[in-house]
Amino acid sequence: MPPRLKERYHKEVLPKLAESLGRTNRFSLPRLEKIVVSMGVGSAITDKKHLEDAVSALAEITGQKPMVCKARKSVAAFKLRQGNAVGCKVTLRGDRMFEFLDRLISLALPRVRDFRGLKSNAFDKHGNYSLGLNEQLVFPELNPDKYSRVQGMNIALCCSTDSDDEARELLRGFGMPFRTEESSANP
Repeated sequence: MPPRLKERYHKEVLPKLAESLGRTNRFSLPRLEKIVVSMGVGSAITDKKHLEDAVSALAEITGQKPMVCKARKSVAAFKLRQGNAVGCKVTLRGDRMFEFLDRLISLALPRVRDFRGLKSNAFDKHGNYSLGLNEQLVFPELNPDKYSRVQGMNIALCCSTDSDDEARELLRGFGMPFRTEESSANP
């Protein structure tokens, strides 16, 4: 059974995008290519268990085995040596990507404390959107008893378009809860 967000993309989002952008070729419309979820674990230099916890949490959240990232340079101020494991990341594509995005939008973001919406200007001028979460426990898959240490994560949504406005329109179609102009003006 295909993910419900993928079906929604083909049935609702694509026709609306084609109408608003004035294009008839569906291959020229923006689409979500991949989602990269990463965790930087700076404390892994002193305690390797922190990295193991981050890897297992990321595997539970995404349903895919994370890749361990190593330091490229040595930095004496951080007691970091080249080749030390300092983080982990997962690249999601296809059905897993749509399932993760669905859980992020419908389950995780509403559980964030004091959530008022995502910034609508966090694009990188190439149509990619990035957001950060302060703690991984907003995902209901994780058992709070097992993961007592709070760990944040970065999520990058990579789109096929180079226009930030087209990518914003695509993510709005998926249901991303962006802040509105009125609510961002009044903090």
